[in-house]
Amino acid sequence: MSPHDPLFADDRVDLEVLRQRAHNYRWAEVEPGVIPLTAADSDFPIADEIRTAMVDYVESGYLSYGTDRGLPSFRATVVDTLARRRQIPCSADAVFATNSAASAMFLVAKSLLQPGDEVLIADPVDFLFERSVVAAGGVVRRFALDPETLTVDLREVEALVGPRTRMIAICNPHNPTGRVWTREELAGLAELAVRHDLEILSDEVWSDIVFEEGAMVSVASLGPAIAARTHTVYGFSKGYGLAGLRLGVVLCPSPEAASRLASVSHADATAYGVSTLSQIAGAAALSRADAWQRRFVAHLRAQRDFAVDRLNTMPGLRCKRPEGTFVVFPEVTSLCRDLDIDEAALAERIQREAEVALVPGSPAFFGPGAAGHLRLSLATSRALLTEALDRLEAWIRGEQRSPREIEELCRESAA
Repeated sequence: MSPHDPLFADDRVDLEVLRQRAHNYRWAEVEPGVIPLTAADSDFPIADEIRTAMVDYVESGYLSYGTDRGLPSFRATVVDTLARRRQIPCSADAVFATNSAASAMFLVAKSLLQPGDEVLIADPVDFLFERSVVAAGGVVRRFALDPETLTVDLREVEALVGPRTRMIAICNPHNPTGRVWTREELAGLAELAVRHDLEILSDEVWSDIVFEEGAMVSVASLGPAIAARTHTVYGFSKGYGLAGLRLGVVLCPSPEAASRLASVSHADATAYGVSTLSQIAGAAALSRADAWQRRFVAHLRAQRDFAVDRLNTMPGLRCKRPEGTFVVFPEVTSLCRDLDIDEAALAERIQREAEVALVPGSPAFFGPGAAGHLRLSLATSRALLTEALDRLEAWIRGEQRSPREIEELCRESAA
C-alpha cells in the first residue's frame, strides 16, 4: 500500500502547520530549510475517527473535571483493547491514566523505589529510564546489548543483581535500536525477576509499531506470577500521532498499585489529572482507528526498508533493519573516526552543513552503549525522507550541492 497510500502521500504533510506546532527538536525549532528527522513524532495528521470524537465531545459545550484515575470509559477501553491485542490481564480499577507515557515511567519509579534502590536497565536505551529512576532517588545498573545481535546475556544481567536491586526495566519495542524482544527473551528476564523478587517496568509505548504480525509480546502476558509484579506503560504518541495530547496509561498489577500511583502523583488531591479530551481521543484511537493504524504501519514499513537500503550504501554507515518503532539507528563509528569527531559533533555538522537534523547516539540520550550512532525518524513523507537522505549522502560523499528549499519540494509534491 505505501508509499502510494493517499493517507500518507507527500502532500499530506502540512509544513506550514508543523513549523508552528511541532516542537521538541522538530520543525518549529530548526532553521528554515532544515529537515528534522529527530524527535519520534509523526509529520502526518491524525485519524479522522479521532478528530471526529474530539469535536463531538467539545460540541456538547461541557469540559468538566474527570476522575482522579481516568475516565471509566477510557480505562475500560484500555483494558478491553490490550487484553485482546496483548493478552495483558488487568481490570479497569487497576488502570491509571497519566499525563504522557514519560510521566507514567516517573510515577511508577516513584511509587516503587526508595532512595538507594537499584534498577536494571539496558544500555543503550531511552534516557527516560535513567531519569525516572534517578528522580525517585534510585541507582541505575546497566546491562549491555550485544552490539551485533542486540541480544542480552541473562548471566550478565543476573550478575548485576544485588541486595538493593528492586526492579528491572524493559523497553519493548526497544528505543533506539528497534528490537522487538522475543517471547523467550522476555521469559528469561521475567523468570530472573521472579527468582530475585524484582518488580518489572515494561515500557510498551512503541508496541503498535511492529512490522511482523504477532511479534509483539507483552511481558505481563507470560503468566500470573509475572503479571503480579509488572507495571505496563502504554502511550498514544507513536501509534496514533497524539503526542501533543500528553496521554499515557499504566496497567498496574493490582488496584492497590494503581492507588499508589494516584497517591504519589497527588491525583487523589486533584493536583494531577489527565485532560478528559485527551482520554476521549485515546479511547477513539483504540476503538475506531485500527484501519488507519494498519495503513500507518504499512507506510512505516516501506519507509524503513527504503531508508535502511539507502543508508547501507553510504560510506562509513552500517544500519540494521529494525523490527519495530519508526526510528533507525545507523552505526557511524567509521565516519566519526575519519572526521576525528564524535557522534554529537557529527550530528551538529550534518545539521549545519547538510541541513538535516538527526539525534546523536550520545550518552545523554541513550547511555554509553549508543556512542557512535545516529538516530533518524521515518514518520514523514517519502519525498521528505528521500530529500533528507539525498542531502546526507551528498554531504558524506563530499559533493557540493545546494539543498533544495523545503517549500519548493512541497509545492512540487502537491502538484
